[in-house]
Amino acid sequence: LYSIFTVLLMYFTSISTTQTTDCMHLKEQCINAANECESVWNVVEDVCNISVPDNRCKAEDTIGCNRMIRVLAEKYPEFKNCICTTDNFCSIMTFLGTQCSPTKDNISTETKIQWSLSTLSKKPYRTNRTCLDMNKECVEDEVCNKQLSLYLKICSVNKKCSMEECQGAIRFFYQNMPFEVAQMMTFCDCIQHDESCHRAKELLHGKPCAVTAVPPPSCLNVIRTCEENKLCRQVEKNFFLPSNCWRHVTKRCYDDEACLETLIKGDMPCSANPDCKAAYISNWGTMLRVECTCQNLLPAEQALCKLFHHMLHSKSCFS
Repeated sequence: LYSIFTVLLMYFTSISTTQTTDCMHLKEQCINAANECESVWNVVEDVCNISVPDNRCKAEDTIGCNRMIRVLAEKYPEFKNCICTTDNFCSIMTFLGTQCSPTKDNISTETKIQWSLSTLSKKPYRTNRTCLDMNKECVEDEVCNKQLSLYLKICSVNKKCSMEECQGAIRFFYQNMPFEVAQMMTFCDCIQHDESCHRAKELLHGKPCAVTAVPPPSCLNVIRTCEENKLCRQVEKNFFLPSNCWRHVTKRCYDDEACLETLIKGDMPCSANPDCKAAYISNWGTMLRVECTCQNLLPAEQALCKLFHHMLHSKSCFS
């Protein structure tokens, strides 16, 4: 059991900074190279506003910013791993890492203006919305439907699935909408035998392309894979540590066998505050949202795996 606690502690606290350091080193090399790279980087900083302290995570001109980011990645491919999660989705936020951790209000002014014209964004947040209702309201809303169409074009069930591209699309979809709308879509649900609702839920929640792997990975492997990806590590850190979703786990249960057993066997609560919900929503488009299993693991690994499965996939504390 000691090994379980040791691994748990390592998962929650050992967030690698190697890639972040490498990316910052690339920036320094670029600026000090005395060639065109510095000029391109300066344009990226200017267009994306990342030199403005209060606005560095909210590019005003998202189209221009994304265009310059692609220029940088194409001209200097070494930057690609620092700013692109797939070939289709690149973002300066990926480069800035933990300085731009997901929050409840981290969308650009341009996107906010678009959503200000939306009727859906003006509706008050309500719990227990059905996914069929949310899908219908999004389709009927011009702004929401435009974003939904872009996401579905990449994640369509009618073409061969690229999980990586679909994950990038669903992440972009949920990151670029008001927090209240993202909440209603993320936490919508269906009664057991409502097939139309369940189809709508699969559509809104990236099934099967963004979340279903064959065969399903173990939940321990999902965590290990997430640790190897800069963007996923950032999201994981936000969800497990600073969001305060699972404070009683990260602080109270490290050295308490009875406590851990209670959390595994019972319905482990989370804080369910707005920051926690924002952190949960930020999991979209990462390995943390991939469906995982605890079957075929060694007995010694079962307890930790079940704990992770609950933390990653149970919505009981949000309902």
